[in-house]
Amino acid sequence: MAETLLESSALSAFCGSMASMLSAGIQIDEAVHMLSDNQSDSHFKSVCKNLYTHLIDGSGLADSMQATHGFPDYAVEMVRAGERSGRTEDVLKSLETYYEEESSAFAKLRSAVSYPAALLCIMAVILAFTVIIILPVFISAYENISGSFTAGSFGAVGASVAIGWVALVVTILLALVVLILTVMSSTERGRLRTIKFFENFGPTREAMYELALARFTSALSTYVSSGLDTETATERSMSLVTNSTLRKKLELAYADMTSVEEPLSLAQAIAKHEIFEPIYARMMQVGTSTGSIDQILSRLSHIFFDDALDQVDALISRIEPLLAAFLTLAVGATLISVMLPLIGIMRSIA
Repeated sequence: MAETLLESSALSAFCGSMASMLSAGIQIDEAVHMLSDNQSDSHFKSVCKNLYTHLIDGSGLADSMQATHGFPDYAVEMVRAGERSGRTEDVLKSLETYYEEESSAFAKLRSAVSYPAALLCIMAVILAFTVIIILPVFISAYENISGSFTAGSFGAVGASVAIGWVALVVTILLALVVLILTVMSSTERGRLRTIKFFENFGPTREAMYELALARFTSALSTYVSSGLDTETATERSMSLVTNSTLRKKLELAYADMTSVEEPLSLAQAIAKHEIFEPIYARMMQVGTSTGSIDQILSRLSHIFFDDALDQVDALISRIEPLLAAFLTLAVGATLISVMLPLIGIMRSIA
């Protein structure tokens, strides 16, 4: 059994390869077996082997994917919808694009997190060395010759120790946060918690909302193109949404769509509750009137992904100067914690 989920890049490669082989007329179990044979020993290979075992036992692709515990629920549900509608190949192609874009988004987020994490860890080591090794030397010197020094000298030592410890604790806490987020993203439960953290974190809240919109519209497009009515498609797509802000809006929109008195169309409900920007809601209205709603939704999914990537890029550009400012303060605190005892000594001697 796979212990962790496949990375987004691996999911994209799997779905794209499967779609290509299905298009060439290769059966699903044989396609998975070929994927497994063409890989070196890796987590991807073990997942494919596990998947192949369930396929030859008679399970469908979606059920087999779920049984491996190596695929996220979203991918499983989309493939299941494709199997029901006979559009497995199309769904796999859609998932290839989706996870390729998701991989780009989370790669940017990881780079925005890993770089500060590395610098914070280095700074934590420097501060720890200063506080634990260097400052005690000054304190010991003061204790040995305390009779010839004034109280101001001891005050300088106390201030330096306090500054050093505060800077060390803050740096270690920040480093632990980013490291924990990085480790947590390796499991499905951890990914959900990481996503929840970024959803509630002010600078990344809008980007995570856009990513949730992209996932919702992609799922909605798949369900609608598989022949489901918009109400049922909305309900199923909504069940895959983890973003609390988007989910609340969708629940209100769904209630209006299923209202007995004055039911609204999907486009009208989305426009009413401002789930999309007005221009995108109008695109949906046009798609509804022309019968191309699934194509419009697929296009909107790409637009929302691009918007999320732009916001992540903007976040990274803001993080870098903030990180530089924090590291400057940490370095300053380190220098001050070392210099204050020396200043105290100079004053006492004078």
